[in-house]
Amino acid sequence: MFALGSFLGLAIATTTSNSQNATAARPIAANFSNVTLRIGKQKGGWDLQLKLAGQDKFPYKVEYKEFTGGNFILQGINAGALDLGGASEIPPIFAIESKAAIKIIASRTGPTVGQVVLVPKNSTAKKFADLKGKTISYVRATTAHYFLIKMLEQEGLTLKDVNAKPLTIPDGLSAFRRGDLSAWATYGYAIHQARKDGAKVFRSAKNILSGNFVIAAAPSAIADPDKKAAIADFLCRVKKAQNWQESNIDKWSKTYAQSIGVDEKIVLEDAKEGVKQRRSQLLPISQKAIASQQDVADTFYRAGVIPSKVDVKPLWDASFTNAINQCK
Repeated sequence: MFALGSFLGLAIATTTSNSQNATAARPIAANFSNVTLRIGKQKGGWDLQLKLAGQDKFPYKVEYKEFTGGNFILQGINAGALDLGGASEIPPIFAIESKAAIKIIASRTGPTVGQVVLVPKNSTAKKFADLKGKTISYVRATTAHYFLIKMLEQEGLTLKDVNAKPLTIPDGLSAFRRGDLSAWATYGYAIHQARKDGAKVFRSAKNILSGNFVIAAAPSAIADPDKKAAIADFLCRVKKAQNWQESNIDKWSKTYAQSIGVDEKIVLEDAKEGVKQRRSQLLPISQKAIASQQDVADTFYRAGVIPSKVDVKPLWDASFTNAINQCK
């Protein structure tokens, strides 16, 4: 279920940054001269955030590879092509089954705006019972997969009651525009692209999702002392950049909107709504975060999405707890 596939074909941008002037304190003495961190990110992600916050003067090399979702980033880590990347708490659950080589080294809280089920503009559906037997698309092994299951459960239904079709976000948007879907469980700014065509929000997952996200690393990177020190430094920079972003929403929204090709007003409204809902924070791993992910894993098991009950705890690695706590 955790197919590796040709994930490298999904990488749509690569950039490199290198400088000897570090702006974040190095948590561990290390030789960074031969270190290159390969970071998986999404469009307008960590690279933009770190640059705007002035946290991109690394004492080691950084190579960014861009993907359309956290599930693909984790596949890249497992395949040995990435050292570090972020995702929601959901994709790692699917990595357990295939014994994927990933470790969760930090958690991140964040808002859950922009997570919805859409229906076409001419849809008359008012409840999920109206969509029984109809085609509903979702993004497999992501928040969309999870919240669709939870929404159906709330109305006494399961995925078996609809024609549930997993599609990537680009394929889902194309299918939705063609009229092939009666509903689409999705996230991010593809929602606004669909709504330009008249799509309507059928349900919001804002209060279904926990707001927990994870940062995962390759075990081989953690085992390398110099690369481990670079990861600790990078995490500190991300922590500082998130704090900067929440204090500079207008500036961030303008640049981010340009980066992803979405109207600045929409990005700013979403950002302000997100800050009101939940603060974004990078945190060490915790029992609370582990328990949250376990609840999600249990939901997938009960729904028959994964074949057996799994224990998520072995995924979590506390190697960076001190570094994160000491980052100010």
